[in-house]
Amino acid sequence: MRFAMKRTFLLPLLLTLPLFMSTSLITRADKPAVVADLIIINAKVHTLDPNQPSAEAIAVLANRVVAIGSTKEIRNLAGANTRVIDAKGQLVLPGFNDAHVHFMSGGFQLSSVDLRDATTPQEFAERIRDFAAKLPEGRWITGGDWDHERWPDAKLPAKELIDQYTPKTPVFVNRLDGHMALANSLALKLAGVTRETKDPDGGVIVRDPKTGEPTGVLKDAAQSFVWKVFPPPSFEEKLAAARAATNHAASVGVTSVQDMSAGADVGVYQSLLDRGELKNRIYAVWPLPSWDRLARTGVRAHFGSAMLRTGGLKGFADGSLGSTTALFFEPYNDAPNTSGIPGEEMFPAGAMLERVRGADRAGLQVIIHAIGDRANDTILSIYEQVEKENLDRDRRFRIEHAQHLRAQDITRFARDKVIASMQPYHAIDDGRWAEKRIGHERAKTTYAFRSLLDAGATLAFGTDWTVAPLDPVLSIYAAVTRRTLDGKNPNGWIPEQKITVAEAVRAYTIGSAYAEFQEHEKGTIAPGKLADLVILSRDIFKIDPKEIEKVTVVMTIMDGRVVYER
Repeated sequence: MRFAMKRTFLLPLLLTLPLFMSTSLITRADKPAVVADLIIINAKVHTLDPNQPSAEAIAVLANRVVAIGSTKEIRNLAGANTRVIDAKGQLVLPGFNDAHVHFMSGGFQLSSVDLRDATTPQEFAERIRDFAAKLPEGRWITGGDWDHERWPDAKLPAKELIDQYTPKTPVFVNRLDGHMALANSLALKLAGVTRETKDPDGGVIVRDPKTGEPTGVLKDAAQSFVWKVFPPPSFEEKLAAARAATNHAASVGVTSVQDMSAGADVGVYQSLLDRGELKNRIYAVWPLPSWDRLARTGVRAHFGSAMLRTGGLKGFADGSLGSTTALFFEPYNDAPNTSGIPGEEMFPAGAMLERVRGADRAGLQVIIHAIGDRANDTILSIYEQVEKENLDRDRRFRIEHAQHLRAQDITRFARDKVIASMQPYHAIDDGRWAEKRIGHERAKTTYAFRSLLDAGATLAFGTDWTVAPLDPVLSIYAAVTRRTLDGKNPNGWIPEQKITVAEAVRAYTIGSAYAEFQEHEKGTIAPGKLADLVILSRDIFKIDPKEIEKVTVVMTIMDGRVVYER
């Protein structure tokens, strides 16, 4: 097949060159008007650009795509110093854009104790024991990402599990969703958490039902008791964590991330950028409660460069399903004494509305975590009220997770132009046990990808790393198959909510780019767009969807340079 060349796109660097009347970058003398720095040939290019959906080859100059077309045509743009990458028929996509990560936490977790796949309480305790043995006395153990739903009895851990192994090592290891963590006795003592300590607004101290003593598990806002006494990492430690995170992102084809907990860490990312070590673009999001600090600087939504930007604010409406702190209209099936709890940012009454109103009026982007159906309804209603009060503009309100929805609320996302920023891997993870929490009927509109798309909503995909693996291929597999990790749903959990590979890839590229006001810069492969590309080992559009999880990244190109190759 032969592909027509796109019209010449001249970069600012090329403004000194004469303009050619031809729509091709090849002159009549068969000499290129420009010489590419890098070309990819013999590829299956899925551009996601409706003007030219497919191609065989791509030419890159500096950090931009300058042409796409056939291998023969693009070869003509090569010079003596051009790097030529022969894709050998492999699939090329726009670089993946993870719309929801906790990037610094991910970097630290790469060098912390790994508890995610511990299958018993004993294995959980032994891993902490072994990790503690390698540390100097007094050094904290954090991270972990444990999941008690993997354990035979699915009971929450208690401090007694690990106290004997960590008498002089403070431990505060979080569940994978980040909405609860286990402290050992030493950490509780340092934090001053006792039987007399009251639950904070938006948090729960889990207690022994007989004695009233804290078990060590702290949910949501209650975690702050420990974090207040946790020694903050040094700048150099943060720099090392960020370096580990960006290298890992490159290895799985992630060329952009939207860091939901960046805050002041933007300075760390800037240092990494200045050193030439940043291998992905970052949209650094600040906490919503401090919106006025960002507003006073005069910064507005998506301020900064193509590599590092800010202007978004992240808030919390509730907790998580796994911690039974996601806020629902009806009680939990397996915990009928609770329907979840509002997040601490929902207190006092009206506080969230005031923050959203002020941040939106200042021109900043508002991004709010909502898991339970009541939390989603509440935030949608706040967005509706603020949109009516403030001037009409391109505000791009977002709900992070949009996890459990009532059917009547799904259409509100499209009607109100609220972006559903979702994490497909959660569906195949939580799907193992979600119905014991909320039952089958409520689960029908859990991770409702199909229903949201059919309603006309915009989806932006990510992982919530480290809650889920950063690898986008696994998330695409999850969205397309919905096959739970325990193997008990081979045809998919709530299969009517499956979407196609094309729809999943779009949500992970152009959808995520739109969610950060960058759809004109990235998300598709087209002349003039940033040269962020990924080459995959197999064509995920052609293979059996069940095989997608086995696909790997062959090469990642970000900003026109190869940042990872297998």
